[in-house]
Amino acid sequence: MLELRPTCEHCDKPLPPSSTDARICSFECTFCHDCVEQVLQGVCPNCGGGFVPRPVRPARDWKNGHFLGRYPATGTVTHKPVDAAAHAALVARLDGLAPERR
Repeated sequence: MLELRPTCEHCDKPLPPSSTDARICSFECTFCHDCVEQVLQGVCPNCGGGFVPRPVRPARDWKNGHFLGRYPATGTVTHKPVDAAAHAALVARLDGLAPERR
């Protein structure tokens, strides 16, 4: 079950469960679209993987109790701004490899 983290790890922008601006890597590291594109260059600073849009968990019980009310988002904020120099070194090490080749 995805945690649905409440904010961007870099800029701390709110990313509520209904946000279509949230991006996640396979470890659920969570960033906003702007940080992924403009700061991170599509590379997760924590694992080196790529990002995909985070799914929206339904707010309403449409079927079998699978909704936000039964499975709420986490309230735990993970705010750790990216070290620009360290991230630049990681991006350079990946040498333009697409996420599926990392």
